[in-house]
Amino acid sequence: MDIPDDFKETRPAEIKRIITEFPLACIVASTPEGITATHIPLVFKDDCTLVGHMAQKNSFQTNIPTGQEVLCIFTGPQGYISANYYPSKFIDHKKVPTWNYQVVHLYGNIQYITDTKAKLLALGLLTKQSEQKANGNKEWKMSDAPKDYLMEQLNHIIAFEIHISKCLAKSKLSQNRSQQDFLSVIHELQQRGENDLADSMQRLKRS
Repeated sequence: MDIPDDFKETRPAEIKRIITEFPLACIVASTPEGITATHIPLVFKDDCTLVGHMAQKNSFQTNIPTGQEVLCIFTGPQGYISANYYPSKFIDHKKVPTWNYQVVHLYGNIQYITDTKAKLLALGLLTKQSEQKANGNKEWKMSDAPKDYLMEQLNHIIAFEIHISKCLAKSKLSQNRSQQDFLSVIHELQQRGENDLADSMQRLKRS
């Protein structure tokens, strides 16, 4: 990924926030037949390990052997930025539209897990994170499902861990613009209701 110095994201908390709030990753890998990809939500098991699960019938796990390097792409908030959002445009007219976004690329080796305890852990981590965000203290718990039903569902999935070896992150958030233009973009995004992207810019301003 090309990352100009202006857009290099180095804040650990912000990188983790992007992954946590936008957990659906595009997992990319190389096979003898070419490049393949699958889309799977991933969560942190610890600071160096991601966990997830997929259907037993997912061809990704049959084509990608355990131990192979994969690339996980997490796309955070993103949106179109009109040149009209820059007050300076009306002075010299030397501005063009662009796209603001945040993205994280994590590289690591995938390890498949088949034992029941590890599968339950992978499901539990994802469920807890997602349910707390969706339902707060009224979250659905795995224990709400009948045990025999839950165990039957486990038979149809395979869990996996990805041990992170490299992280590249980019926040393209108009930080290369003047303060006046930067604040104007935040205002226009808020007017459009694109608060996730505006909030990312606000955090950048405070950092």
